[in-house]
Amino acid sequence: MHYVIIGGDAAGMSAAMEIVRNDKNAKVTTLEKGQIYSYGQCGLPYVIGGHIPSSTDVIARSVESFRSKYGIDAKTGYEVLKVDPTKKTVSGQILQTRDTFNIKYDRLLIATGANQNILNLEGIHLKGIHTIKTIPNTEAILADLDDVQHVTIIGGGYIGLEMAENLSEIGKKVRIIQRGNQLAKIFDEDMASFIHDEAKKYHVEVVFNEEVQSFTGEKRVNTVITDKGSYSTDLVILAIGVHPTTGFLKDSGIETIKNGAIVVNSHLETNVEGIYAAGDCATHFHRIKQIDDYIPLGTTANKQGRLAGLNMVGQVKEFKGIVGTSIMKFFNLSLGKTGLSEKEAEQLGISYDVHIQQATDIAGYFPGNQMMQIKLLYGKENQLLLGGQIIGGNGVDKRIDVLATALFHEMTLPDLLDLDLAYAPPYNGVWDPLQQLAKRKS
Repeated sequence: MHYVIIGGDAAGMSAAMEIVRNDKNAKVTTLEKGQIYSYGQCGLPYVIGGHIPSSTDVIARSVESFRSKYGIDAKTGYEVLKVDPTKKTVSGQILQTRDTFNIKYDRLLIATGANQNILNLEGIHLKGIHTIKTIPNTEAILADLDDVQHVTIIGGGYIGLEMAENLSEIGKKVRIIQRGNQLAKIFDEDMASFIHDEAKKYHVEVVFNEEVQSFTGEKRVNTVITDKGSYSTDLVILAIGVHPTTGFLKDSGIETIKNGAIVVNSHLETNVEGIYAAGDCATHFHRIKQIDDYIPLGTTANKQGRLAGLNMVGQVKEFKGIVGTSIMKFFNLSLGKTGLSEKEAEQLGISYDVHIQQATDIAGYFPGNQMMQIKLLYGKENQLLLGGQIIGGNGVDKRIDVLATALFHEMTLPDLLDLDLAYAPPYNGVWDPLQQLAKRKS
């Protein structure tokens, strides 16, 4: 059996490892457009900030280890341009030599991930304009920072905020230009206000409700032009989201949703027999929304890849979906979110109640306690938990994971009171903050 995998990062290599572990006679070929396999993209902003000493530290396994230790034919510089399900072939170009290739498969996994969105604007090709998605992107930024005093970040999502923090920490003046009226749009506006306050506290300039029109400079960018003004800068980071890398599937017959993400069932199968998809190029079934969604995260990519590999070798396993859990650090705040926001609940026509309260991460009388803001959504009639947002210092990660587990298992607000959570004053109050909220509202 010849298994071919397009993509050499989280989903692709999670699948490859399951295949070689469970099919001792497997022939596995992986095709990666870049030169680096299996690295942690989420760590790259922290390389910029110096928290991680080298970009190579985020590499989980080298290409050579996949080849020599696991017997995987791990190819680099192979760009797939076409999938032919009738002939069961993938074809494309070897980037270094410009030679073409055509490879037959018995079972195929598409794990091409996502590409960063790029602004097709005047001046976009000036020096000093960067994206941060890959290790080469990161190295290019590091090499370009020496004489830079001021950085403008386009976009205020995960990457934009993480880059703002890390660039500030190494002494750069930072501006964020955001097209909408808030940073971190996965949060509701009332919760985003805490993020805005934190940006102001650490002297990050935030420009809201302006859309970038062009970039100017002779050879290197020196000005960002928006629909409302112009801003001098020394370097620009584009952080305006991603889109699934699936353009090469045109005319393949493989079904995608509007943004190009490949539709998969619970076994990670596409609508074409023998072809699977996983990770940031695929859809992710949302357990709360009960629809195929697109929330590209490394955790989901690794889980989907693992299960795709097992299903490809005949071990039937089901991907049970996501609840939309994420967390990030922004200076001294942790920003956690799981399930639905108010905006999402309204879009889905769900009748809900909401409760917001402040609580300390540990016993209120214990030294060093820190405040967190908790927002919880639950069904108006049945008190079924729908989602939560938590912003604060220590302890956000613990509560967002408890809440994610509760959402996965379709618990109600009163059910939180029955959880047997750990307690000692240095770690928690006798009633966890989530349980304090449940006591007041159930």
